[in-house]
Amino acid sequence: MHRQILIKDALLADAASISTGKEAAPAKSLTLSPVRSLRGELSIPGDKSISHRAIMFGSLAKGDTHITHFLESADCLATMDCFSRLGIFIERDFSEPGKLTVHGTGLHGLYPSHSPVALYSQNSGTTTRIMSGILAPQHFTSYITGDDSVNRRPMKRVMEPLREMGADIVSMNDDGCAPLKITGTPLHGITFRTKVASAQVKSAILCAGLSAEGDTTVIEPAVSRDHTEKMLAAFGHAPSVTDLADEAGHFAGHSVCVSPADELYSPGEIIVPGDISSAAYFIAAACLVPNSEVLIRNVGMNETRDGILRVARAMGADITVLNESHAAEPAADLLVKTSSLHGTVIEGSIIPTLIDEIPVIAIMAAAAEGTTIIRDAAELKVKESDRIAAMTEGLSAMGCRITPTDDGMIIEGGAPLHGAHIRTFRDHRIAMSFSVASLIAEGDTTLDNAGCVDISYPSFFEDLRKLGA
Repeated sequence: MHRQILIKDALLADAASISTGKEAAPAKSLTLSPVRSLRGELSIPGDKSISHRAIMFGSLAKGDTHITHFLESADCLATMDCFSRLGIFIERDFSEPGKLTVHGTGLHGLYPSHSPVALYSQNSGTTTRIMSGILAPQHFTSYITGDDSVNRRPMKRVMEPLREMGADIVSMNDDGCAPLKITGTPLHGITFRTKVASAQVKSAILCAGLSAEGDTTVIEPAVSRDHTEKMLAAFGHAPSVTDLADEAGHFAGHSVCVSPADELYSPGEIIVPGDISSAAYFIAAACLVPNSEVLIRNVGMNETRDGILRVARAMGADITVLNESHAAEPAADLLVKTSSLHGTVIEGSIIPTLIDEIPVIAIMAAAAEGTTIIRDAAELKVKESDRIAAMTEGLSAMGCRITPTDDGMIIEGGAPLHGAHIRTFRDHRIAMSFSVASLIAEGDTTLDNAGCVDISYPSFFEDLRKLGA
């Protein structure tokens, strides 16, 4: 017991400096001004969700996996660091950003880190949750922690199904959050019905199922992003995917089943498309700023992620899809022009396909004519920040009439926005969303912490400047 207390204290005290070897840099404010137009083209950084999984599955596979257009953001580099500490050799080609090779050691080839505080996920819930499923059946004990934000995010949604499979996983503060202690143990397959459609939860269970006895099935109330299913197929172990129906023939859930695997085998190469969540800010900006025309190249068009395009078009956005490619992860170029937007209702099955884009959709709604209602999005409360509260506070400060609800918000659009001091809550998506709002507001807007965009999009402000901001 005494050793566990020492380890917990070390996790809490040292987490902020594990990956960098120094204290986190202080927050830096940034002031932005409105612009008259945005014009030009840009290539969006690699998809964050796919970049995470490319490292994870490349590590678990036999053979070398060559990755191009990998997102070199803080979150994805945290995943790289964790698997490096678990014995995986990852080569980065510093002459070509985003290019690296993962030398996989096989499904059972990980080994324990020498330090109990080594597995530090920084701000990445994806890393924390999916890695929990990967570590649960290993032959050693692991400790995972993250920054203050991650250590407040709910982990019971992963812990409960993993424990049902036989996993020994403990919240070290006994609060259902990280830091986590995971002691590897044999697992058995289960059928688990999730309460919320969550790709992170689904992926954690499926990854654990690769090493379990018997099949493992996850049933979701709606279809969450399917990058794990596509990645497993690329590595030679495709899961079975089925839409369920009730007696009346109505949709009753989405089922994904994975069987145990002896090994995964590298496909050789993974090309990561641009992140549609990152593209969303420029889609919104080009729609809202007068006299704008922006070409966004190589945007991932996965149908479980493209809700932002469907909602933007429903609001009246002028978006043209060009140069479509139909690889395992489809991509295309998007030409976006200034548009007259109107309010809409966003609810139901589309929510999992755009959950990360709701903050910037709220900015679009504030500038649109009429009322926009967002429902079924209670998940926003447990992201890097409470995004319902953060958007309500920021948009209210800028002059928008917005009402928070238990599972979303009601936004009355059309009133002119004015500059304000915005609290980002160290949330990258809040910071980038209000950067878009600043482009159409009267007067200057100040973000209290602009550096948090490094979590997913380190070059965001540079790309904004390229277009004329």
